[in-house]
Amino acid sequence: MKKIILMISILFCTLYSDEVYATFSVVAKRDASLSFIAGGIVNKVNVDVGSVVKKGDILATLQNTDIKAMVDVSKTTLKYAKKDYKRQLKIKNLIDEARFDSVSFKYENAKNRLVYQQALYDKTFLKAPFDGVIYEKEIEVGDAVSGMMLKTVFKIQSKKERKLVLEFDQKYDGIVKTGDVFRYSINGKQKEYVGKISKIYPHANIKNRKIKAEVKAKGFITGLFGDGYIITQTKR
Repeated sequence: MKKIILMISILFCTLYSDEVYATFSVVAKRDASLSFIAGGIVNKVNVDVGSVVKKGDILATLQNTDIKAMVDVSKTTLKYAKKDYKRQLKIKNLIDEARFDSVSFKYENAKNRLVYQQALYDKTFLKAPFDGVIYEKEIEVGDAVSGMMLKTVFKIQSKKERKLVLEFDQKYDGIVKTGDVFRYSINGKQKEYVGKISKIYPHANIKNRKIKAEVKAKGFITGLFGDGYIITQTKR
């Protein structure tokens, strides 16, 4: 009897495929707008549109000789504060407690000042946040930038990694799932590509009643568009 019930359950749980129409745009997997968070005059620009960069590469530099000098002063101050602290530490039990506290304070303060000055110096360098390619540049040597009014000076995107941002009708909410196959073409061309849904956005657009999803891709330039069908697996 149990076997019969099981066979009936299997028959009623047969998977059926439905096709859900979706449009999409090609965007970079990673994309960032970069700006200086410090103010100053641009001293050096190391890249241009189309430059391929690695994470940590210096893209541009502000004039920073004055800040570098303050870093050097702070290093010297710390050097001698540390020597004084070590000398007083050896005779701590023989000197006045207030005097030792004063030396300790100067040593700790010197360390903090160096950290602060180094942070200011580091802000004069604009670095790549990830491996990618520069696709927009709005900066030249001699430009003035302000840390108070952030202005995008570079735009960077992942070089090859792309994602398709799909839109499909909200009535398929709960039917389309991650892992579903997406068959699609670019710009109406006949060549067909296949990918899988990697992410579904947890909300619908209130203006067009569409839900978005993502499919991983490679090689396409950003800005392309296309359409295709999501192959869903539903139980009936």
